[in-house]
Parts: sequence; C-alpha cells; structure tokens
Amino acid sequence: MSSDSLGGLLQYVIAGCLNRDFVLPLSGPPQIDVLGGNLAYAAIGFRLWNETGGLVARVSEDYPLSWLDRFQSLGFDLSGIKVVQGSMDTRRFLAHTDLKTSYTQNPVQHFADRGLPYPHSLLGYQDKTPTYSSRTTPSPQSLQISDVPEAYLEASAVHICPIDYLSHLVLPSVFRQGRITTISLASDPRYMSPSFWEEIPGLLSDITAFITSEEEIRSLFQGRQTDLWEMAAELSHYGPEYILVRSNSWGFCLYDSVNHKRWVVPYYQSKIVDPTGAADAFAGGFLAGYRKHYDPVEATLMGSIAASLVVEGSGVFYALDAMPGLSEMRLRALRELVREVPI
Repeated sequence: MSSDSLGGLLQYVIAGCLNRDFVLPLSGPPQIDVLGGNLAYAAIGFRLWNETGGLVARVSEDYPLSWLDRFQSLGFDLSGIKVVQGSMDTRRFLAHTDLKTSYTQNPVQHFADRGLPYPHSLLGYQDKTPTYSSRTTPSPQSLQISDVPEAYLEASAVHICPIDYLSHLVLPSVFRQGRITTISLASDPRYMSPSFWEEIPGLLSDITAFITSEEEIRSLFQGRQTDLWEMAAELSHYGPEYILVRSNSWGFCLYDSVNHKRWVVPYYQSKIVDPTGAADAFAGGFLAGYRKHYDPVEATLMGSIAASLVVEGSGVFYALDAMPGLSEMRLRALRELVREVPI
C-alpha cells in the first residue's frame, strides 16, 4: 500500500532499522536469515494494539523486500522504505544465553557451543557496529531528511527506534515541521556515554517521551549521578515530558515531569523463549497506548504487555498469533501491580 492510497489518513510513523537476523534464542530452533531489526519489532508492538502507520528505513538492493509483504497486508504503509544503491550488510547476529545476557560477536563459537551447523549465509560475518556514534559521518542505515515521504509529515505521532546520533539529531526537527505533535525516541547505546553529554540537550529538546535502559542511562551519567530517578529528572529538564527506563530489577520506571510523579510498571511474568525485539515492541506499544489514552502509565502498561507477548516465541510476527483477548487480559492483571514512588 502506497501513501497515495491512504487518502491523507496516515496518523502514525515508525522510523528505524531493518535487518537480516540470525538468532540463537534461549530455547527453540535457531532463526536463520529472517526478517528482523528494531523497526520490525516496534511495528509489531504497535500493531498488537490495532494500530498501523508508515514505516521508514533504509535497505540495500539485495534486501528481501518480500519479507515486508505481511506488514503491508496488516495495513502498514511501506513508501518510507528506501532502497539505496551500494552494499549494506544488514545481517545481525544475536545469541541469548540467559534472560539478561546476549552476544553479537563470535557467531562461529556460539553455533559450535550449541552443536549447530554454521549457516552459509552468515559466512564472513563480523560485528562491525562501532562502539560510538559519529557526530559527522552517517552510517549506511542513517536516515536523512530526504528519506521521509512528504505525506508522512501529515501524521500526528512518530516513534524513532535506535539508529545513530545523526539520525536522532535530524529526525525530530524534520517531523516537527509537519503536524506531528508526539515523538517518542528510543536511545542508541553508541551515544549514551559521557563523551556525548553536551549533545544530549539538543537531542531531547523536541521529544515527548525518551525511552532508554538502566545500563545506558548509567553509562551516560557516569560520575555525575547514581540515583536512577534523579537521572531521569535531569534528562526531563531538556524537554521530554516522560522519561522511561527499563530496569532489570524494577521493571519499567516512568518519570512524569508534567505531573511530577514517578511510577514503576513491572514486567509481565511470561515464559521467555526469545528476548529479541522486546525493548522495541515495548516502545511501539507505548506509543500506541499514549495516543489512545494520553496517559503515560496506561501507555507503559501497554508497552510492557506488547513486550511480554513478543518474548514468548521467535520471529517478528509470532506475537500476532496470540490468543484473542490475551493482551487485554494481561493488561488488567498488570494494572493492579503498578505502584507510584513518592517524590
């Protein structure tokens, strides 16, 4: 479905990265050369709450675009998927060894450790992802102003997945030029470091909700602050109405700078088979929830439920096969466990 066929009714946009995934889950068979990437999982987290929108990403000429056909059948617009000339290695290797530990390097060793044959399509793979994000040089998957279809600027809300510093610097201002009033941004670990401290205010000035992890926010504040809530409050001074932090011990920590409140929304206790994409599904679910209710607590709950469904199996579309009504049932149960943390 092209943007022309939407008749100007496009309301939401999700921007991010698409990958060819090679995943060794906690249990179950390996996922070899399948659709992946943060954009795909964020879109599923969004779709679990019956929402669709336009998708924005860059892929190379050899990327299997047929993988995206199901997104189109689900109602997503694909005119923001830009095919660029030249080589772009979009392969991504992930080996999950426990609930908190995942590896992106040494795939030969991980396949051998599990007694699995090494896939031919992963030959020559090296994790070349830099440990820092360039302030001046875009990466092959970096999104630029020209990558955003003009029709997408008529939308009202956008979620921007982890990409890189330059993409996160440019995209919010691009979308603010249109009708978009709600922007959620998920941090990229490559700039969540003390060396980027001076750049953070500029990144967050146009953001409605900033989504990060405890590891990343502690890395950014290294030597400046140790209290999680104080770190969230400080980031909110740069513009975001809401700061959301995934904590390994607490769940999702929500700092609401509008109402000066702090909330903890726990993880829904589901059986975790494959953690791939959980954080991205949470972000998609959060945006869907916020635009439905304009309540950040309810939005965080909906994000948590989206993540809980994604991790119970492997593959981008697994969660869509959940039993009808399961999302709402889990939402009601988890709502009872939310707690406010006094300031």
